Amino acid sequence: MSNPLSRALRALENFNFRLWTAGGLVSNIGTWMQRVAQDWIVLTQLTHHDATAVGIVTGLQFAPQLLLLPWSGSAADRFNQRKLLMLTQASMGVLAVALGILTISGYVRLWHVYVFAFVFGAAAALDAPVRQTFVAEMVGDEHLPNAVALNSASFFAAQMIGPAVAGLVIAQIGTGWAFLLNGLSFGAVLLSMYLLRVKELRTSARASQGSGGFMEGLRYVWARPDLRTILVMLFLIGTFGFNFPVFISAMAVSVFHTDARGFGLLSSIMAIGTMGAALMAAGRGKPKLETLLLGTVVFGIGCTLAAFSPGYWWFAAALVVVGMAALTFSIATNSMMQLTTKPAMRGRVMALRVGVGLGGTVIGAPIVGWVASHFGPRWSLGIAAASGFLAALVAVLRMAKPADAPLDT
Repeated sequence: MSNPLSRALRALENFNFRLWTAGGLVSNIGTWMQRVAQDWIVLTQLTHHDATAVGIVTGLQFAPQLLLLPWSGSAADRFNQRKLLMLTQASMGVLAVALGILTISGYVRLWHVYVFAFVFGAAAALDAPVRQTFVAEMVGDEHLPNAVALNSASFFAAQMIGPAVAGLVIAQIGTGWAFLLNGLSFGAVLLSMYLLRVKELRTSARASQGSGGFMEGLRYVWARPDLRTILVMLFLIGTFGFNFPVFISAMAVSVFHTDARGFGLLSSIMAIGTMGAALMAAGRGKPKLETLLLGTVVFGIGCTLAAFSPGYWWFAAALVVVGMAALTFSIATNSMMQLTTKPAMRGRVMALRVGVGLGGTVIGAPIVGWVASHFGPRWSLGIAAASGFLAALVAVLRMAKPADAPLDT
């Protein structure tokens, strides 16, 4: 009994990773609170149930993932990752507090939320590739798949708590307090970063100042059919599938006519699936293309079930399936791209992963929001289902070809 558990939790034997995970859990709870509060205030207080506006906010929040792509990956490869993370985390904390104060004071307007979403997204765009590659500095390549899975488990454990807490906070004391609490939660991750045992970090090779930067990373990925396949699948799922704020908020308000508590509960229920997938991934070895295929097929099926759900609890059950599939796919792409990439290139490759996976939301979220507003949320879920099945087709086509791209470690 203890052996499988020890295997699933083996990365936590590392002091730095334990500390990082604890601080990240607190901060991620706050992040999920803000996500729910942001969608709720746009949908119910600043507009009259306008899913298009939610899509615009989501798109603006992820637009910097594309706009800053030439610099975010290079920064991760060249600069001290711990110090850069402390800067980006502190910046996001200040922005969350500022939005909270603006909302509590009663001065918040829709355009304010648009601006804050974009600036917050800019800080997150610099943060994401650094945060993902920094995990390897803490635990090394040997335990990287396990650490990625446990990191995801921490993130989605927070998803089970954060949205439900946000629903209670919004209902009892107001939306602005959810933003404010998120800002304060960044103190936990900053403290954990400060207390890390720096000498125990396994600093990988840094890219030189004279290296080719973003274009070098782009050429590197283009020369790797395996990485290209993953990025195409990520684009399809990220652009048209991972628009959960739009889907869940529109279904909760327009179809099931629930309140803030019911809305927050849906995100928490979805996290049951994501948490389960993360724990299963932690006990597995290195993921393969077959793992991506399974994740995309199940994602398409889950979104189809969600689209046809006759009631609130049927929809909630379908979200468990969607969450499990989405997380299986996400963890596999993260581990596969890091483990098969040269250490000095990882920041740029992971920036491309984040940029393609989340940056596509800039295109997809407004489209999906428009479809939800004009044709109904169920049709927008149909688009998500189609993206999963198309991504699965890409994987099948790749698997039918000979393995012409050896792993580059």
